[in-house]
Amino acid sequence: MKSVTRSLRILEAVAQHQPVTVGELTKIFGLPKSTVQRTLVTLHEAGWLRANRKDTTRWEIGARVLAVRPAALQGSSLFAAARDPMIRLRDKVNETVHLAVPDALDCMVVVDRVDSSHAVRTFHEIGDISPLHATAGGRAILANSDRSDVDEVLGRPLESYSEATLTDAQLLKAELRQVSAYGYALNRNQFRPGVCAIASAILDSDGTPLAAVVISMPDSRFEEDRLPELGRLVAETAKEISARRLGS
Repeated sequence: MKSVTRSLRILEAVAQHQPVTVGELTKIFGLPKSTVQRTLVTLHEAGWLRANRKDTTRWEIGARVLAVRPAALQGSSLFAAARDPMIRLRDKVNETVHLAVPDALDCMVVVDRVDSSHAVRTFHEIGDISPLHATAGGRAILANSDRSDVDEVLGRPLESYSEATLTDAQLLKAELRQVSAYGYALNRNQFRPGVCAIASAILDSDGTPLAAVVISMPDSRFEEDRLPELGRLVAETAKEISARRLGS
């Protein structure tokens, strides 16, 4: 079981740091290089990892990993409830709409996507991960989470991804209060420079945040005076998905 746990932790580290070298993983885990290399090869042979096309000394997530969560989600009440409302939202705004779920308190994972018809649009691979504090979807989740969960996330070192990323816990808490009041979160260039997103949380019957529905677009196409409209639409879609999932 120890080797299985080690393999899973290495798999998670590759997902977080990809594309990553054996040497970098060795430093992260403090393991012998031969052990890390042997684990990577095993995961590669099983289809979980692959060598980066541009630099074969670096490792990245393979197709099997990307397929696991969507495959598990297919047929679930969340996936079934979200698909049609996401399509309708995309048709109203003609921007990419995606569904993201929190992986505990570690990150957000994209599990479904409906694409815009614009030639220039944002794109999120199924299985993409992103931080909670620097994304609209993540902050929509945090704004509806227990205070202890928020304190745990914001008590960690908060990585900066651009000049716009908020890394001050107090400023983030103030923003989460705004998200809670408005019903949606806005992210402009905080995770991916040049990308704007508006998100709202999909809640369970007890108010637990299950997922976030997100409108994503190039920041160059974002019009600030449309924010109330976009926020209303994404919040209405999140509420519709919640109601459909609960059968009401």
